[in-house]
Amino acid sequence: MDAGERVGGGGRKSGGSKSAAKRTGGRKPRRRGGARGGGGGLTGLIRSLVYWCVVLGIWGAIGVGGLVLYYGSRMPSATSWAIPDRPPNVKILAVSGDIIANRGATGGEALSLENMSPYIPQAVIAIEDRRFYSHFGVDPLGLARAMLTNITTGRMVQGGSTITQQLAKNLFLSPERTLERKVQEVLLSVWLEQKYTKDQILAMYLNRVFFGSNAYGVEAASRRYFNKSARDVNLGEAALLAGLLKAPSRLSPARDPKAAEERAQVVLGAMREEGFITDSEITTAMSQAPTKAKSFWSGAQYYVADMVMDQLPGMVGEISQDLIVDTTLDLNLEKKAEETLAASLDASGQKLNVSQAALVSIDGTGAIRALVGGRDYADSQFDRAVKARRQPGSAFKPFVYAAAMEIGRTPMSIRNDAPVRIGNWTPENYDQKYRGEVSLSTALANSLNTIAAQLVMEVGPQNVIKLAHRLGIESEMQSNASIALGTSEVTLVELTSAYAPFMNGGFKATPHVIRRISTADGTVLYENTYDNPPRVLDPAVVSEMNQMMVGVIDHGTGKAARLKGWQAAGKSGTTQSFRDALFVGFTSNLTTGIWFGNDDGKSMKKVTGGGLPAKAWHDYMTAAHEGLSPSPIFGTTGVQPTFEDNQPAPETIGDAISGTFGNDGIDEFPQAPVADGEAAGQDMAQPVNPGLLPPADVGETTGATRRTTLFDILTGG
Repeated sequence: MDAGERVGGGGRKSGGSKSAAKRTGGRKPRRRGGARGGGGGLTGLIRSLVYWCVVLGIWGAIGVGGLVLYYGSRMPSATSWAIPDRPPNVKILAVSGDIIANRGATGGEALSLENMSPYIPQAVIAIEDRRFYSHFGVDPLGLARAMLTNITTGRMVQGGSTITQQLAKNLFLSPERTLERKVQEVLLSVWLEQKYTKDQILAMYLNRVFFGSNAYGVEAASRRYFNKSARDVNLGEAALLAGLLKAPSRLSPARDPKAAEERAQVVLGAMREEGFITDSEITTAMSQAPTKAKSFWSGAQYYVADMVMDQLPGMVGEISQDLIVDTTLDLNLEKKAEETLAASLDASGQKLNVSQAALVSIDGTGAIRALVGGRDYADSQFDRAVKARRQPGSAFKPFVYAAAMEIGRTPMSIRNDAPVRIGNWTPENYDQKYRGEVSLSTALANSLNTIAAQLVMEVGPQNVIKLAHRLGIESEMQSNASIALGTSEVTLVELTSAYAPFMNGGFKATPHVIRRISTADGTVLYENTYDNPPRVLDPAVVSEMNQMMVGVIDHGTGKAARLKGWQAAGKSGTTQSFRDALFVGFTSNLTTGIWFGNDDGKSMKKVTGGGLPAKAWHDYMTAAHEGLSPSPIFGTTGVQPTFEDNQPAPETIGDAISGTFGNDGIDEFPQAPVADGEAAGQDMAQPVNPGLLPPADVGETTGATRRTTLFDILTGG
């Protein structure tokens, strides 16, 4: 085909096109692209957005569903889900039924919504989850509102978690912020809503949530901050508690009272918006005094609570349920004891270089009625009455004299107050003077060390120890002559309880503070059996000892302890270099021991047991016996003293040493303890002539000395 023909072909083609144009009326056909573009503009854009939103929504739902399935598969089967048991609480009650303390991981018992102040759930719902009673565990509207608020403010201002979600997190999940934890939180929230009612969920939340300062649950928080039950919380206090949930540690009134009050005002506003309260109620709440909370629980009764918790496992085993412990503590006496020691330390502590004190007061059965373990529980939780072992000094001498009474000595037995040497030990009286012939009654009243040393050698150290153990001393004691001056360490509780047999006529008084342990439903797990104690002293011996110890207070080293109208007996004690000062004494109602000293063992400024401790003993026992009818001490004549409280005490040799009433024989033993009876060259079980002893060596060693301890070896005892 030549070129012309090819052009012709093209012409035919062109002509065909013209014919087509005629058939269409001269209009050009539209292109497909033009047809699609013909619907452009805003409508097309909206259609495109809707289309892609639907597509993305579908894929998003698939993705979320996949995440839910994936993270859900990593959780245990829903059939095994169960609410963890709330950590058990131990409610400790005084003898009156008043609460001393709650102990346990939560620090308070669980309350139902009906039993707590109605302001508490209202305040929490208003500030934490306003649609609590309408959502299904997750609040989409609340979540959207929180997201919008946080985006507009540029910081985290609101949280979108519901109360149910917070409970799920607290019960089952860790506090870490991860996508997996959030998904699991949602799943658990839906499960909680299906399994429990709204009121049950709210009650579980309020009884477990953290309120700062180691308080979990509204009952613990209420007692922590207001010293009252959540049953009695008023509107302002409920608002403060609800406000803590945002930042419990930072907003705690114990840390920042101003911030806590400001947050409480926000809660009150939210409660008004929700219609829970009126403007007049807000005005009343705002007029109430701001909450004042100490940085830690304060009060001597918490020493008793700690003592109870130490003893519980040995009585009931592992604590796996809520328990109620009835104690022997009298809160009125406890308050008087705490106030007495605080007043003594405030008045004389700095001047006399004494920083600590402890007190134990028990009745004739051994029941602890008051116990103070230190100056301030908030500053130090170490219990100096129960756990600290100190030398009792001359306060141990009644056990030496009682052992002597058991082998036939009497208060009128005569001994020679003269220089004494026992092996390498030469005990001296506190004033380094000697009185010659004295009765045992006079020797005890004036705390003569030489007479006590002679008696312990007559009776035998081991027999003195046996008697002390029989009466209630449980600590291990060294069997040597210096035990006469109280060189073996004991606790204040056991020393005080060992005096109680003198008060009750010779029966053992096992110290105890727990009367009964029962479960929340009333099942009794333990009840003490100290109502039938064994006899540990003959009544005749008790009578002789009580007559002598009455003399200690009437005209001896314990004059500062004398009680107006009441017969009292006791003994003072002071250890070497004035490190410890004690007074232990009793009436027909109570036996009380008081200790003063320093935790680091530093010397006080000539504080003796007949001084500051005896005065504190007088103040406490006077308050404790207020309103009671006086009665005589067992085995005495029953003649009541006639002196007045402000009557000056008669001067004694010892008064000049400390400048205070009743300097008790300070136990100086520069060459320290001698070995046991074998080293002394005589049979300690055999009594010697109870008559007058010459001023000579007592129990001088003959032959080799048996050294039993490192201390004996070092001191040549």
